[in-house]
Amino acid sequence: MLEVRGVRQVFGGVTALDDVSFRVNRGEITGVIGPNGAGKTTLFNIITGIYSRTAGAVFLEARDISGLPAERLASLGMVRTFQNIELFSHMTVLENVMVGLHARSKSGMLACALKMPWTVAEERRIRTEAMAWLEFVGIADLAQVEAGNLPFGKGRLLELARAMACEPRILLMDEPAAGLNSQETLGLARLIRAVREKGVSVVLVEHDMELVMDICDRIIVLNLGRKLAEGTPRQIQENPEVISAYLGEEL
Repeated sequence: MLEVRGVRQVFGGVTALDDVSFRVNRGEITGVIGPNGAGKTTLFNIITGIYSRTAGAVFLEARDISGLPAERLASLGMVRTFQNIELFSHMTVLENVMVGLHARSKSGMLACALKMPWTVAEERRIRTEAMAWLEFVGIADLAQVEAGNLPFGKGRLLELARAMACEPRILLMDEPAAGLNSQETLGLARLIRAVREKGVSVVLVEHDMELVMDICDRIIVLNLGRKLAEGTPRQIQENPEVISAYLGEEL
């Protein structure tokens, strides 16, 4: 589904990533772990077109997508959520999800301004689909609440609903459990599995080792910008270098 091949990133003489390569298989949940400064978010920024890489390439279903802007990647089926929640705080919860759906709308600005019949019908469809995604993440009852008034955990769910409204084929999640309590994290794990059941491949950067080991099919470990290890959760748990560098003597 996704291949990162020999990616290198240098910032002003500092090497943030050095020859990082891995693949994400279709239908898998893949975790990327490592300490602060390991290069995880930099890697996501390169994959999703926010940073221009120094060297290497990124492929989506064998297509070279290196350097494509984020909006083009979204149209190809790659969508991302951020470590810090990015919402339109003065819009309602429902309107936030509708924004994701409007990226696929066909009505032009003039037709919308004139309220042509097909634009009205499309807007109705978009509203219905947005409500369905709010139901999927469990916050349909908050549809008319201003997004800026949501508790942090509910904001995470809204961001996921908006991402899914873009109909991704692969979803990259940057620390989705950050700031969540234990019950919210359990709910997030169920949702990520539900996302995978809809045929979406998932890649997540995460510090919550319990979550990563619970839901991931494969894990990539970064250390100082290099790939230290790759394997199943059990293989990572039993890898001496990983145990020493990241997980301590016991998980």
